[in-house]
Order: sequence, then C-alpha cells, then structure tokens
Amino acid sequence: MNDEVAVTGIGLVTPGGIGTRATWEAVCAGRPAARTDPALSGGPVTLSCRVPPLPPGPGRLWRFDRGTRFLLTAAREALDSARLDPADWDPTRVAVVIGTAAGGIDTLETQHRKLLTTGHSALSPLTMPAFLPNMTAGHLTLDLGVTGPSLQTSTACASGATALITACLLLTAGACDIAVAGGTDAMVTPLCGAAFAKMGALSRRGDEPARASRPFDKDRDGFVLGEGCGVLVLERRHHAAARAARSLALLAGHGTTSDAHHPTAPRPDGEGLRRAALTALAQAGADVADVDHVNAHGTSTPLNDTVEAAVIRNLYPRLPPSVTSAKGALGHTMGAAGAIEAALTVLTIAHRTLPPTANFAVPDDTTAGIDVITSVPRHQPVRLALSHSLGFGGHNTVLAFTSA
Repeated sequence: MNDEVAVTGIGLVTPGGIGTRATWEAVCAGRPAARTDPALSGGPVTLSCRVPPLPPGPGRLWRFDRGTRFLLTAAREALDSARLDPADWDPTRVAVVIGTAAGGIDTLETQHRKLLTTGHSALSPLTMPAFLPNMTAGHLTLDLGVTGPSLQTSTACASGATALITACLLLTAGACDIAVAGGTDAMVTPLCGAAFAKMGALSRRGDEPARASRPFDKDRDGFVLGEGCGVLVLERRHHAAARAARSLALLAGHGTTSDAHHPTAPRPDGEGLRRAALTALAQAGADVADVDHVNAHGTSTPLNDTVEAAVIRNLYPRLPPSVTSAKGALGHTMGAAGAIEAALTVLTIAHRTLPPTANFAVPDDTTAGIDVITSVPRHQPVRLALSHSLGFGGHNTVLAFTSA
C-alpha cells in the first residue's frame, strides 16, 4: 500500500476566527488574539486566547464539551473543503484519529464545582461521555457515521501532530482510504490557568495582553493559554486522484522521538527534536538543504525557544530556512496546536505565503541566527516545510510537507 499521503481538506476553529479563511487571515496579519479573560478573574494570570462564539452546528452542541464542539465544527469544514459527503462514502473505510491533551477538562471542572457546591444531584448525566478523553473521537464518529478505526492520541502539546502521524500510518497500511485527523483542546479553565501559572509557564504581561505572546523575542516571558481545533482530511494520493480531489500538499514524512530527560523541560541539547526532524526528512527523501520553511513550536517560553532555535541554527548552518510561530497570534492551543500548525504549514505551501511571527521584534543571544519572519508575510514558493510540535513528557514530533 506504499503511496503518498495527500492533504485534501482543512478545517480550523481557532482564536483567530471560525474557519480556515478567518484563521489564515489573522495569522498572516500577525493579529494577536490574546485578551483579558473574565473567566480567569481572580487567578494568577487573567489573559487568554479564546475562540469566538461558534455558529449553530450539527445536532445539539450544548451536550458536548467545548473541545468537542470545536471538533464537530472544524471537521465539517474539512469535509466540505475535501468535497466529501458522509452519505456517499464507505463508512468502514474511513478512520477518525483525534489528539487532545486534556479531553473534556472544561466539563470536568464545571461538574466538579457543582458536586462541591450543590451535591451529586446537580451533576449532568452527560458528564462522563462529555469529559472522557476518547469521546472527542467517539462523538465525531457518531456525527459522521464512521465505522472504521477510531483512535485518540495524547502526547500533550504534540497530540494533534501525533494524530496525523497515526492517521498516516493507517492509510499507508491500507487500514482505511480516508482519515479525518487532527487535534482539539479547550483548556482555558481556572484550574489549567492556575496550574500553568504555578509552573511559571504563562506570560505575566497582563497590562498588555495583545503583546504577551512573543515567540523567539528577547522579552518573551511565557505562553498565553489558548484553545481551538485543527482537522485535516488525509488520503492516499491515488485515492484522491480517483475522485478528482485537489491535493493541497503531501504529508511526505514524519518523525517522533522521546527525550527521556525531564517531565516538562525539553532536553537542553535538543537532540530529540533534531533526530525527529532528520527522520521526517529521510522519510520524505530529502535532506536539510531542501527545507524552505519551518513552522516552529515557538511557545514564547524562555526555555523552549532557546532549545528550538539552537536546533534550527545547528541543522541549517548554510542556508537557514524561514521560521514562523503561529502562537504569537493564536496563543498556545495545547493538544490542538500540532494539527492547527500542520494546517497552517499546508496553507503556507498552497498559497506560497509565509506568515509572520506576531510580536517578534528582537532576538536575544539564544534565539539569534534564525530567520524569523516578522511584521508582514513573505511571499515565496515553498517546496518542503517542516512543522515542529513538542510536548510535556519529552515528546518531539516533526511533520514534513511538500508541494503536491
């Protein structure tokens, strides 16, 4: 079943807007979504990147956790983009693979507060199917009528990228013909906000929220907690061609490694990320000289950006690729980030447009020497681009996309 894997559809729900066009425009404009968040009032950090109100969707969306609502909305857009109708496909040959870092944490926190303040009689009977981590994928299979493989991945902030790798493996193994894959998370909650703040991971720039997330900048002081969803439709290239579907890009290679170093900090020498990148390139039949662009993990934390910049600088000493991080505009969307940023990498190739890194102005000594795009988009052909995703637990994931 050796065949190239094509991206034929994209759906996005992000703090930049509902839909792929709105998100792409926000990222290309370098428009930060961070705002003061009343839901975090009284906590140690009160800014976040929230998804705008969702339009009416399929079924009764109120039954679902916020992250699942994002997923159902983004998946429908992705299928429309791919010109796929669930009424027309063989449901046994379709896979659903979704990544999440925290499952239905918003539901869990809400229902736990009810339990403590009102008692068990106030709990919703929908609590368990709303918050269990596997139920994001489960609810999507129900919505689409999919009876092929249904899997949930959880590798912290690399979860969405891990889902895409898993979907790619199912396709190349012949276990399905179509994969609806991505990541979703809704972790902008009082508990998550306070816990990340306790770790010292969040920006404290509460007096200027729009300038708080600043990947690779010398004044970065932490990430801004965000939420959202990214969904990609993947197919083997010959399957897409047989139904005259357009291929936006090819998922040509992937690499994943573990640091085995620290529960939350990346390995200082970046060896795990470096090996993941080289593995992805080898699968794509390419080498470092072929890389035109890197969509970086770029969290805006002092440690991540230092390590990631060093890896990029050392991998490409002669012809450094351009680098961007969407987190300056969208914040850190947690388990959704890898899928959202994979989608943005595909759009970068399809539109021949490289978005800027919002709020990046001046590097420090640890981030100097890489070509971070700033201020305005850069227009150029991109033949091969990498998308980096890292996660707590030492997960390193790199996706290699090429033009179709």
